[in-house]
Amino acid sequence: MSTDPGSLARLSMSLPAELFRQLDVMVEERGLPSRSQLIAELIRHALAEHEAMTRPEDMLAGTITLVYRGGRVRQQLAESQAEYLKEVISSQHVFLEDDQSLEVLLVQGPAIRLKELCDSLRAIRGVKQLQLVTTTALLPPLHEQDGTDTRESAPRSRKTQASKELAD
Repeated sequence: MSTDPGSLARLSMSLPAELFRQLDVMVEERGLPSRSQLIAELIRHALAEHEAMTRPEDMLAGTITLVYRGGRVRQQLAESQAEYLKEVISSQHVFLEDDQSLEVLLVQGPAIRLKELCDSLRAIRGVKQLQLVTTTALLPPLHEQDGTDTRESAPRSRKTQASKELAD
């Protein structure tokens, strides 16, 4: 997105005084140079969220942040994520206090698949919090080889490969 002054459009808006004050406090606390920068960020976030709800086939990238309790839950989360191998790019896990864990998944895929993944994870008993944050900016293609995505054509197990060869 260009921030060239020639590509900018002006917006004039009226806000309740208290909301305006809170906006200025937020701009100051974040150390931003202007209200415009904060408002643009908030609008981008709202547009990505809107797109995820209204255009289920559109590709989105983002993160899923989970907080959960208990070791048994971690195995169930891994099993659920395995059903979404094309969408889950990577994950990061840390232990928190009081037998809790924080996990962040980097995801990319059609909005509907990301929603299904979230629903699947949310249904696991022990998941306390889950939030999906998306953007319409996508990761570049991963490991393209001969025009195919290697994530789709990852080496199969010998048993699976042998079964496929027998079927051919």
